[in-house]
Amino acid sequence: MKSMTGYGKYSVEKNDRILTIELKTVNNRFLDVSPHMPKIFACCEDIVRKTLKSELSRGNVDVYFDYENNSEKSKQVSVDYALADEFVRAANDVAERYGFASDFNVTKLISLPEVLSVKDGGDDDNILKELVEECIKGACASLNAMREKEGVTIKADLKRLIDNIDGYLQKAITRAPLVVEEYRNKIQTRITEILENVELDEARLLNEVAFFADKADINEEIQRLTSHIKQYNDILESNEPAGRKLDFLSQEINREINTMGSKSNDKELTSYVLAMKNELEKIKEQIRNVE
Repeated sequence: MKSMTGYGKYSVEKNDRILTIELKTVNNRFLDVSPHMPKIFACCEDIVRKTLKSELSRGNVDVYFDYENNSEKSKQVSVDYALADEFVRAANDVAERYGFASDFNVTKLISLPEVLSVKDGGDDDNILKELVEECIKGACASLNAMREKEGVTIKADLKRLIDNIDGYLQKAITRAPLVVEEYRNKIQTRITEILENVELDEARLLNEVAFFADKADINEEIQRLTSHIKQYNDILESNEPAGRKLDFLSQEINREINTMGSKSNDKELTSYVLAMKNELEKIKEQIRNVE
């Protein structure tokens, strides 16, 4: 099990180039990748997206690039000769007009604004792709290591919460058969008190109890909820992404608990239902951060 929140960083240095990729992930129902990279890496965006898709199933992923090119051709200097010609002409005109000896030279010329410009010398796409492929895989490994570590904590908490629900369910299973019997005794006592000298109609009493028993029967809900809890525990032990499955299963668990609550006509049984709902809300909060 992995958390959807995490951070990973990896650097690769080769061919006089250094690339560092950072990954930051937060919760999202789907996989949403947001690359933040220099334009020079446009040819590598597909590599980044495919790698992340193979490593992550969902989450909002921010990808940050830090790149340094120390190769000989990393920078190019260009001369604006048209502008340089104008500076030389202007210098000669001033010297001739005022009778000065011209001391204009190359050093002064190239120091003038915009005569020289430094541009990125470009890069080899194949070298960049090789760097990115190695670096993004390393960053994913770093990210997943952190997500798995946090996932261990989340899994333990989810296991504790579902065990709590199962504990309250076992109490409800024990309590449920007693509810009908207590209802029968309660009805019988009330009738006897009200009609002291009237013979009790046992058939009508049995019909009333049977009607109540049918209305309050939660055996189906107990069976389905027991099955859901088992599936839940199986998913927790699986190595597959569990977030969506647990989210769906939590909805099914919620449905059964609500039905049990609507059928409950017993204070003690209702308290178990409310306790299960409380634990389930905590589960829903945790599942939001499960991949």
